[in-house]
Amino acid sequence: MELHMHSHHFVRRMPYWRAAAMAGVTAGVIFVVLEVLLALAMGGSAWAPLRMTAAIVMGHGVATQATAFSAGIVLVGLAVHFALSVAFGVILAAIMAPFNLDSSVGMTSLVGAVFGLAVYLIDFYGMTRLFPWFMEARGALSLVTHLVFGLVAADVYLQLEKRAVGAGSKGR
Repeated sequence: MELHMHSHHFVRRMPYWRAAAMAGVTAGVIFVVLEVLLALAMGGSAWAPLRMTAAIVMGHGVATQATAFSAGIVLVGLAVHFALSVAFGVILAAIMAPFNLDSSVGMTSLVGAVFGLAVYLIDFYGMTRLFPWFMEARGALSLVTHLVFGLVAADVYLQLEKRAVGAGSKGR
């Protein structure tokens, strides 16, 4: 019996950019729904996660405002959130494709979880110098939502990539 292992060395292979962007959006939807539900479950405002995100471009005052709904703030928060989700989906695919890290569901999921952890650490420990209000959201729940984001982005990318390859897509 012969054992074949996938090699994870660098190869010159471009990611499927459309699949990467769609994976980022899909993971972003699940992430924002989880964040809102967890905020409500913890007795907070459903709008707090989107206010924190909107504050990246609108300033710190937005993050600390009252918990009332503001359509403008929510729209800015969603725009920033999905722009970042697409960017992270693209970055993840750019890491996975050249190293063949999308060779199996197990490897893809592991890479996605590690990526989610890295994004969490960057968001809540690195970026707090620029956006100090992110320190308030550090913790196990934010870690879990980021791990879920990474897992979903990686696994959706793998599925969309397989579908594109099977269809002979040139959407790279």
